[in-house]
Amino acid sequence: MKKNSSIQFMAEAAIIAALYVVLTYIANLAGLASGVIQIRLSEALTILPLFTPAAVPGLFVGCILANILTGCALWDVVIGSIATLIGAVGTYLLSRSKMPKGAKEWTAPLPPILSNTLIIPWVLVYVYGATEGIPFLMLTVGIGEVISAGILGMVLYMALKPSAKRIFRT
Repeated sequence: MKKNSSIQFMAEAAIIAALYVVLTYIANLAGLASGVIQIRLSEALTILPLFTPAAVPGLFVGCILANILTGCALWDVVIGSIATLIGAVGTYLLSRSKMPKGAKEWTAPLPPILSNTLIIPWVLVYVYGATEGIPFLMLTVGIGEVISAGILGMVLYMALKPSAKRIFRT
């Protein structure tokens, strides 16, 4: 990677991380990030690995920072951020796959939805002592992820797609 392209990569990753933190704060202030169905606006950004590989570390670092700054427990910071990383890597791998172009876009939200749906309920039970059962929490976390990563993520994708080559350089 040339010096300019590595600087561009780091800048894109840093901007994505900062956006993730800000959107997490907005969701917290609006009361969307707590309750039975949690909607983290920042999870819409998990669509970005379709456009740039810099989104993978950006989302991971952004999730770590957002979780620390919003007062999450240590294990939530670690495991929750890993769940976001798994989802981001999955979306990036889909972007590089030989799937037909339209299929890539519409399946791109699935990795973050699945990783968070399968991982976060365990954090809620074993880190925060949630008394609801794992299947119920998988349902509620899954609904929140479908809204955040699925619906809002696809809205973001459609908004960015026409200008993506000018916005993302890596």
